[in-house]
Amino acid sequence: MIRIDEIYNNTFWPWVKKNKPGTRVFFCDPPGRSDPDALFYLGQDDVIETDYVFFHDQEPVWLDIDKPLFDEVIRRNGDIWTEPTGHVVVSERGEYVDRLCNHYEWKPHYYFYHGWACQDWYRGYDKTFLIARARDRSPTQTFISPNRIVAGKRDHRVLFLYNVFKNHLEHNWISAPRVCAYENVDISVIAQKYCNIYADIEQVFNRAELPKLFPGEDTQVMSSCWLTNFNEAADSLVYVPTETVYFGRRLHITEKTFRAIALEMPFVLVAPAGSLAYMREYGFKTFGDVIDESYDRETDDVKRIEKVVKLLKELDSLPVHERWRLHEAMLPAVEHNYNHFFNGGLTDVLWPELLSMLNGLRS
Repeated sequence: MIRIDEIYNNTFWPWVKKNKPGTRVFFCDPPGRSDPDALFYLGQDDVIETDYVFFHDQEPVWLDIDKPLFDEVIRRNGDIWTEPTGHVVVSERGEYVDRLCNHYEWKPHYYFYHGWACQDWYRGYDKTFLIARARDRSPTQTFISPNRIVAGKRDHRVLFLYNVFKNHLEHNWISAPRVCAYENVDISVIAQKYCNIYADIEQVFNRAELPKLFPGEDTQVMSSCWLTNFNEAADSLVYVPTETVYFGRRLHITEKTFRAIALEMPFVLVAPAGSLAYMREYGFKTFGDVIDESYDRETDDVKRIEKVVKLLKELDSLPVHERWRLHEAMLPAVEHNYNHFFNGGLTDVLWPELLSMLNGLRS
């Protein structure tokens, strides 16, 4: 396990100083920010600096809203008298990284930041009594799905919630705002963007009983590094993370998916195509031998959401005893994932990957 709040100072910077002297290191601090004022620098006064590494590993790549940050990295390294390679380290794969590197002429490197972060954030939750073990649960609801931020780059959640309400699945454990607190905009206004796809989307949200909150959510402080909603999770057959990014050909998984694993639950992902296959690369099992996971291969972003909700509706239509049978059938994969996450299996995959990323900086 790595202390994620110290990964730059204690892991990356010592390696760079030893193995690539004369290289500056840049990252954003505090974690989660991606504005120029958050750009932090580590360097050396006793050697000539000839190159730099920019760790943009905490957040997704957005060429539009993060352009001031990327431009600041270029500006801060304009005094290097040689022509630097310029390295960027990311925690996603796909077309957005390609565009970033083509635009700024950076050399890309990858490792799974959120795999390390979630091991640190959720450490010790397997040694608590906050939630019954999966084998001891008898779920009465089909799914749980938190959806707090639904505007801006996360407005794919509006499409998901529309399909949930349209298919009368809102009795499950879901959260959804009437007004997105971060942008202070009503969900029906956000929905106007998608009227060309669903003509009745505004009407559906206008009729919906919103906000929908989990018990105690209005007074509960939420954070990426905490697990919450233990009772609601234990009462649900599957966890449906609506991931941070959704549209486009990219892979970027965050704590939203790892929450399901740490809560010892099966997951159905509202995420880019190929995300289930991506998780399997890291030693996790998915549930295609029990439920239909063909949605993960659907590259049409709208159709993929529709396939996810179609699956949820089919599960929701089953009698309770049949859902319990599916719960038992998914237990081997659920328990494997839980043990893989908490007992070192994931670390055994992540550590060689991280070392390979660092060695790639030598060139």
